[in-house]
Amino acid sequence: MPPTGNAAANVQLSDLGTYQHAVRLVLTNDVITATGPRAGALEQVLRWADPMSKDLRELLGYTLIATTRQVRLIRRLDGLDPTQTTIFAAKSGRPFDRRRLAYLCLVLASFLRSRVEISLADLVRAVTPGANAIDGLGFDPTVTAHKAAVVDVLDWLVDRGALRLSDGSAAAWSADTERGDALYDIDHDICAALFRPARPVQHLTSAAGLLDATYVSARRGAQREAAAQRAARALIEHPVVYYAQVETEVADALRSQGVAENLARLTGLAVERRAEGVLLADASGRFTDRPFPGRGGAVNRAAGLLLAKIADVLEDPDWAPLFLPMLPPAADQRELLEKIDAALPLAGVVTELAWSAPSEDPPDERTRGFASPPDAERPDGVTHPGKAGQASPPEALVPFIADSALRAMIDELYDELGPASFTVTWQHDARGLLHAAVDFLGDLRLLRRVDGGVLVLPAAARYRNIKAALPARHAQGQLDLFGGFGGDPTDD
Repeated sequence: MPPTGNAAANVQLSDLGTYQHAVRLVLTNDVITATGPRAGALEQVLRWADPMSKDLRELLGYTLIATTRQVRLIRRLDGLDPTQTTIFAAKSGRPFDRRRLAYLCLVLASFLRSRVEISLADLVRAVTPGANAIDGLGFDPTVTAHKAAVVDVLDWLVDRGALRLSDGSAAAWSADTERGDALYDIDHDICAALFRPARPVQHLTSAAGLLDATYVSARRGAQREAAAQRAARALIEHPVVYYAQVETEVADALRSQGVAENLARLTGLAVERRAEGVLLADASGRFTDRPFPGRGGAVNRAAGLLLAKIADVLEDPDWAPLFLPMLPPAADQRELLEKIDAALPLAGVVTELAWSAPSEDPPDERTRGFASPPDAERPDGVTHPGKAGQASPPEALVPFIADSALRAMIDELYDELGPASFTVTWQHDARGLLHAAVDFLGDLRLLRRVDGGVLVLPAAARYRNIKAALPARHAQGQLDLFGGFGGDPTDD
């Protein structure tokens, strides 16, 4: 049963493109203000606030908070999504570590409604006791890493309009905390919009408490509507949804006409159905936090080259294939919950494990993740908070590629193209680039890491002819990395 009503029911056809653009802005930005993500975006969204609020509530169960000064979408979380670290990131693009996330919470908690501005020196004095009260965190103004973390947090708040720099410089303070300072205006409304947990965090004993509980009702119609909303959330938040990885009622809702078609009208994307699942394809590549193929740097390009190598193996008549079940994400959710919960302070003490630095070697974490794939369109999608579910058919089998074969593939690419083709960062680190590319493809639900190798998920077959779109090599030994990846991967 489709969700109640039809998307954009009262939007004129001539205005539909503008409406869909506003919806995409809301879905791809954590907060929209007069200054961000760009000038004019707030006006574009506010024009459609009423019909958009109705559509998002009925189709997805989301709540749109719109005022004259900011717009914020409150999502319902069906599962945890590790890719959401990209929401909290420094200007360099590096995701926030636990220290920065903790400082961000302490900074927001220190703002009093009676204050309309605050100096950086006063802010640090207000935050320091709270930070030092947490074993394993702390703040020391003589430690460069601690000061850099504070600057990253303030820059993040400035980018979202929660703070406005009116005088001084955070960089000057970081260089000399005795003489340097900065003065910020505080926008309390935006601060409140940024921090809106589903439940009071002080009452939670596990991150699982932030997730949306499965709706149970005696009314069959209500159950179908709840399943349709869960299906819509999975489809809008993930690059592709496989029927074998969601609950039966969610898979049934996705197979029926209504859910995907409503989302396509809401967002302007194209529905693509195959025997194994469904996706919303975005030919523009703008409605995603992980465009592929595209201008994504060495990791993005290496991922495309790796898929080409995998396609060669799968099509090799001499290859003896090994097929394994397409695993559900439930195990990944349990593992992720355990990692998050390990950071919860016990009796006011943060455990050493929770604050330990990552290993030098990338861990073998399981990344999350169509019978005959399409010959057109790219599987760009949005990866926001996602959905955990139980597997349906255990007989859904997919090819397995061993780690040794992946290592041989990346070595072949370095031999064929030259190490310099993979930029200064990766030219001497083939194994590191392999890990990064596999993780990236896992985020796109094209591969799934398992013990000893990866599973090749059905949507990866969309790129079976990606070699035809790969750019040629320059005479200097560098790849023309923006020539071929932007088009259809199956173009000849």
